[in-house]
Amino acid sequence: MLILISPAKTLDFESPVNFSESSEITFRKEAAELMQILRKHKPEELSKLMAISTKLAILNFERFRQWSPAPNKKQERQAVLAYKGNVYDGLQAGQFSETDFHFAQEHLRILSGLYGVLKPLDSIQPYRLEMGTPLITKKGLGLYKFWTAKITKCLKQQLKAEQSGIILNLASLEYMKAIAPGKMKVITPVFQDYHHGRYKIISIYAKHARGAMSRFIIQNKITDIGNICAFQMDGYSYNNKMSTQNHWIFTR
Repeated sequence: MLILISPAKTLDFESPVNFSESSEITFRKEAAELMQILRKHKPEELSKLMAISTKLAILNFERFRQWSPAPNKKQERQAVLAYKGNVYDGLQAGQFSETDFHFAQEHLRILSGLYGVLKPLDSIQPYRLEMGTPLITKKGLGLYKFWTAKITKCLKQQLKAEQSGIILNLASLEYMKAIAPGKMKVITPVFQDYHHGRYKIISIYAKHARGAMSRFIIQNKITDIGNICAFQMDGYSYNNKMSTQNHWIFTR
């Protein structure tokens, strides 16, 4: 089983980290190729391309200039400790034990617009590039054309290596669209809150729950997909009546 989560827009490269091990990213060559394209864009062009404010465009313009295909340790941080957002608030990787980090390294993957697929301890540099960005590459318009075949092949190889064909999808739709599932079985947990007389997905809570479920699996060393039905955190619990074969509903 591989757990898939999305990256976060916010980064933290300043706070102290409690774990020193790191790993090499799989698609460094591809990341450098995308960075060469991004560097050709001025801040005002980045603002339009990425649908971000002028302030954020200038910040990322500088990040792209400083990004190196062969960085030193001071420029990098493990991905799972660099991303900050609702999912990562739920994940709480800063509280992982050594065995937690090692289990996550085997079973957790982060999808990325710049790096493709990241293992938790892969060393990354500051950047922002969402998968839905309409960047023109040698593959055509959009990062989906650039990444889908590469990401899909990478995940299939990893699933084959551990003799499992199951992906636990805790990523957003934007990032899951970068995968062509094929023979991979995808289970998607869905977190719903009872609100004004009906159950609905409330984005901020659902994102946090995705991270919390990832933490539950990692800290309990769960490898059997069926055991995630025991998840009871943040008030959510498995709703058998509402669930389908591929969409497992957790309600509160």
